[in-house]
Amino acid sequence: MTATTETAAPAAAPQRRAWWRGNLDLLVNPAVVVVGLGLVALYASTVDFDSVARRALNPAGLRRQTIEHLVLTGVSTLIVIVIAVPLGVALSRDAVGRSRGAVLAVGGFLQALPPLGVVVLIGFWLGFEPSSMILALVLASLLPVLTNTVVGLRQVDDAMIEAARGMGMTAWRTLLGVELPLAIPVMMAGIRVALVLNVGTATFGAFIGAGGLGVPLFSMLKLFRLDAVLVIASLVAALALLVDWFGAIVERLVAGRAS
Repeated sequence: MTATTETAAPAAAPQRRAWWRGNLDLLVNPAVVVVGLGLVALYASTVDFDSVARRALNPAGLRRQTIEHLVLTGVSTLIVIVIAVPLGVALSRDAVGRSRGAVLAVGGFLQALPPLGVVVLIGFWLGFEPSSMILALVLASLLPVLTNTVVGLRQVDDAMIEAARGMGMTAWRTLLGVELPLAIPVMMAGIRVALVLNVGTATFGAFIGAGGLGVPLFSMLKLFRLDAVLVIASLVAALALLVDWFGAIVERLVAGRAS
């Protein structure tokens, strides 16, 4: 038992190193974040912030607001996946026909709506609270995941599906064992787009009491503390890049296992 474990451990290390060597592009986003935030910090060290800006840039407050921002982004994206993936699977079937275009058109209409207007309207409708913001984010980011799920499944080669069915696989097993694994890269690309969209749109949560980094961002903008706005906006941009980076890692891991 011990010899087997010792043999497996050295074998796994080269595989991990090979995986990282083949995915060096994944280091671009963290590098941009480190360099960008470093330059912003260097600039901020030369600025004499007044007491109002210093309160907005308080590390403890920014940490709490960043967590709120991540919760809004994560929960809304998870709900989008739960809704859009099964719906995309259903719309990818040949039996759906013309209704596929109608549903995607509705999704396109929802995404085309001005995000701030949707946020405020939902806030007045359901109340000024985080759950209203989560609903607005779901509406704003549903289309990329839905569209990419449909496109990813529709582009699977019919010959592979027919071969699977010829081997005696049911439609359900063909979907799970052939179609979804081949469609995963396209689906994950849609999820990454949804994540980045939600990071940016979540800043509007400040207008309906949902918290997040939009609270100090828009308060400093309203008070014309533009140096503080630059710092907070840089944090939002860094958060979007890191979330996209996390999505890219998950995409490579999932695609690797599916292949």
